[in-house]
Amino acid sequence: MATTTTTTTVVAPDLRLDIFVLETYNVKTIAFSDASTYPNNPPEVTLPTIGITPPGFDEVALPFTVETYNVFNSVSLLISEIGTEKDLPDGIWNIAYSVFDTQTVCIAKSFMRVNKIQEKFDNAFMTLDMMECDSKIKAQAKVELTSIWFFIQGSIAAANNCAILQSEKLYAKADSMLTRFLNNNCGCSGSLYNY
Repeated sequence: MATTTTTTTVVAPDLRLDIFVLETYNVKTIAFSDASTYPNNPPEVTLPTIGITPPGFDEVALPFTVETYNVFNSVSLLISEIGTEKDLPDGIWNIAYSVFDTQTVCIAKSFMRVNKIQEKFDNAFMTLDMMECDSKIKAQAKVELTSIWFFIQGSIAAANNCAILQSEKLYAKADSMLTRFLNNNCGCSGSLYNY
């Protein structure tokens, strides 16, 4: 789930730009919705553009359709070629939505994307529900998954408070714990604290 962390806004009279990150429930797509207030109805803006910087990649400036949601994938973000769509990376993303006016008007936000680790967590959770372990081991696995979930949420909370390094460390810890959990038959062996 993506969570907005920081916002910088330059506002022109009667024009207030705002943009939201939408959940697509798909590791291959990311979506943003225009939540701006425009002085005209329908909006009359020039060159609505979104700049998107995925973690580990350069910024890509793309046309943005006003008053609706816009969906992007690895091809549109220049991460992969047509026909070779890839999963979008988790981590800190930066976006900047701008329109051309008598002065340049823009809004910039950063957010922590956790869609890939969420999918991995969901797979671990579903495997836990289907496994045939004794109740004590199953209870231990539930404790382990709860701990992993708190690390994921901690990563989002740290990003929300501009603690980027802490956010990345918490994310890496959650990912490591999930990998170990899945490799150990979903917690049916080993201890929660042997990481």
